[in-house]
Amino acid sequence: MVKDEVLSGLILELRRGTIVLCVLSQLNEPTYGYNLVNILAEKGINIEANTLYPLLRRLESQGLLESSWVTSEAKPRKYYVKTQKGNEICNALKQHWDSMVRNIDRLWEVDINEK
Repeated sequence: MVKDEVLSGLILELRRGTIVLCVLSQLNEPTYGYNLVNILAEKGINIEANTLYPLLRRLESQGLLESSWVTSEAKPRKYYVKTQKGNEICNALKQHWDSMVRNIDRLWEVDINEK
C-alpha cells in the first residue's frame, strides 16, 4: 500500500510539471474550458475541471493566454487562446521537453547496456 502511495504521489508530481505544456499546446484557437477538458481527454491527458480553470486563470495572469466571453450562444462561455508570449513560451517548453526526453532515454540505454 505504501508503495502505491509513493508511486501515486510521484506520478502526480510528474503530471503537475507537464500539464502546462499540454494545455498550452492545445490553445492555438479560442477554446472554452470544458471543451479543452474533452480535447485533452481524447488525447489521453485527463484533467479535472477544478484543476484546469485555476491553471487557465494563472496562465492568463502571466500573459500567456487571453480570454473573451462569447454570449451569442445559448450558454455564455469564456474562451481562451494563447498570446504571442504564450506561443513563445510553449515552443520553448516543448524544446526543453524534447531535450529532457532524449536525455532520459539515454539514461535508460546506459542502464540496459550495463546489465
